[in-house]
Amino acid sequence: MGHDDPESRPMCSSAGPVPGRPAAEVSVVRRVGDPWGMRAARLIRMALLIQSSPGLTAAALARELEVSERTVIRDAQALQEAGVPVRSERGRVGGYFLAAGYRTRLTTLRPGEAETLFLSGVPSALQDLGLSDAAETARLKLTATLLPSVRRAAESSVRRFHLDAPAWFREPAAPDLLPELARAVWADRPVELSYARPGRDGAPPTVVARVVEPYGLVLKAGTWYVVARVPGAQEDRDGGWRTYRVDRITALAAAAGTEGPFARDPAFDLAAHWEARSLAFARALLRTTVTVRLTERGLRRLPAVVDGAAVADALASASAPDPAGLVTLDLPVESEDVAFDQLARLDADAEVLAPARLRARFRERATALAALYGADSAEVEPAEPGAEESGAGAAEPAEGAARR
Repeated sequence: MGHDDPESRPMCSSAGPVPGRPAAEVSVVRRVGDPWGMRAARLIRMALLIQSSPGLTAAALARELEVSERTVIRDAQALQEAGVPVRSERGRVGGYFLAAGYRTRLTTLRPGEAETLFLSGVPSALQDLGLSDAAETARLKLTATLLPSVRRAAESSVRRFHLDAPAWFREPAAPDLLPELARAVWADRPVELSYARPGRDGAPPTVVARVVEPYGLVLKAGTWYVVARVPGAQEDRDGGWRTYRVDRITALAAAAGTEGPFARDPAFDLAAHWEARSLAFARALLRTTVTVRLTERGLRRLPAVVDGAAVADALASASAPDPAGLVTLDLPVESEDVAFDQLARLDADAEVLAPARLRARFRERATALAALYGADSAEVEPAEPGAEESGAGAAEPAEGAARR
């Protein structure tokens, strides 16, 4: 190998290479001390980031590495001193680059990295996308390249951990059109889809046709969604962005009159977009407010029955506990019907004060239950002797029940 090849240059003037570890990695390790320390791992990751995305700025590297820009500058100097030819360029298209033709070999997996890599996939998601065979082949190829000790660590993690994405009591939806839609996402190919929009108040769905640019797929609690942009709608209040449940797409085809891929927005970040839209969606559903008085136990149980964003907003307006320990707060809810179902689960630990119509519904429910379970409403078999004392069927009285 000639002297012009950057990787042929000696990376370190100290002792010779360590068996089983790339020379570049050995140099970085010796430069910063502890071979598996935090800074050594960060330097290796920084070199790989610059190699895979030339021109990353100090700000971009700082975000990726979760450090300050000053730390990025110091780390770049450390890489240079270790023999990694990192250079920075100023200007509009500036950033950090590796010397032309240089390829770092900092790619040896450690046991912990192999474990997390083999745990990072969701088997059910790969199967839904039609990628399970390809993923298994890739896993076998990667496994074959690992050192025996690293291979054992990776295989051990698969035997010890399993990720089951769907929520309890929900059948995971595996839409028939998902693999075809995934291919369109990969190829940045505009599609025309037919979408069954849910009807209101039990009405049948309405099927609408849309031409969209599919940007990404999201698996949320066992349900697939596609994040897409409507061409020419960038000026609307949502910037043209739409989210569709894939299992409601009834037909899918390449968009007529389009050739080649669409011009994908390079600044689009699927994870950030989904997080922001999910939060906005959850808050947009909270269209009305209910005033509730809660016991201490009701306050503890509230997050289990109401959306987290609503609880956070309600606690911000909560009163101080009164002498009986009761707290009054204004709770954002989707509707009075939803609030009725949610707060009913808190039993006597929640008292609705307003609106009056919702309070009246709880009064009617309480009256109906009292009539149903009253002493003279039906013949019931007497409890077995000692059942109450043994705890069978005994219930903890609700806090604040005496105030009713």
